[in-house]
Amino acid sequence: MIVFAISDKGGTGRSVTSGNVAYRRALQNSDIAYLDFDFGSPTAGAIFDIPMVEHGTVSGGLHSYLQGEVASPTKLDVWSESDRSSLRGRPAGAGRLVLYPGDSSGGEFNVSPDMVRRTIELLLLTDEEFDVTIVDLSAGRSYAADIALEASAHLLNRGVTARWLVYHRWTRQHIIAASSLVYGPRGLLDAGEDRGHSRQRLGDSIRFVRTAVVDPNSPDLAGLRAGQVAWLRECNADLQSLARRHKVGRALMLGSVPLDPVLQWREQLISNTDVFTRQIANHQTVEAFEEIAKKLTDDGAWDGL
Repeated sequence: MIVFAISDKGGTGRSVTSGNVAYRRALQNSDIAYLDFDFGSPTAGAIFDIPMVEHGTVSGGLHSYLQGEVASPTKLDVWSESDRSSLRGRPAGAGRLVLYPGDSSGGEFNVSPDMVRRTIELLLLTDEEFDVTIVDLSAGRSYAADIALEASAHLLNRGVTARWLVYHRWTRQHIIAASSLVYGPRGLLDAGEDRGHSRQRLGDSIRFVRTAVVDPNSPDLAGLRAGQVAWLRECNADLQSLARRHKVGRALMLGSVPLDPVLQWREQLISNTDVFTRQIANHQTVEAFEEIAKKLTDDGAWDGL
């Protein structure tokens, strides 16, 4: 299965959430490939704590591969290459976790038929080798999204399942932007249809993920004044209504990630050590990542809409 991760705006937590979902799914005994298609800012290496590729690789990454400069892109085993002690060493019962970084000197580029062909070939290989391939795309209506839409249309004809996660923060601007990215002019549905997708089938393969969500009923907010809590609840109700009107409501939501202090300060994988030993991250955040990770391949979470 191929999962494309996209957002309309930067700062949604798309990459760090996708990285944590990949990590949690690997801990659930699945083999995972993570492709950094954020061509303008290939920094997935920093999320996986691999210093030598924290801003891409100099040894033939995805940019070089797509432009035909190398026959195959660099790939790194996170369990052996991560510089972080809690990630180093593959845990018992875990699957593989492999990062395909972009190039450190790379950037956005125009789409060519050869790039699409190379993308199709690469995704066919990862789909055969791994249980789930997560492709982290650049934000917005990017060249990376164009390549992914065209390649995924071909993959569907080859019998490969492709799904889309659209990330947005729980704010008015981000809800409207996420809706526009999917349903608006030149959005995913329009662009996908132009590239050979069935509009209905593509729409059925899209789910939304809310990030940095503040629960107004959380005990963590016990220190707030009553008026502040009431205002937060009013804001939350307004956002729920806005999300329904813009067709990004709960029926189309795959998961919701709460606001977490660790993710506010540092984009990183949250390990069990961070939750139970160091107690710097919230268990509810890990539960959210685990739920999304399980739902990636749960047909029941994608059917019936």
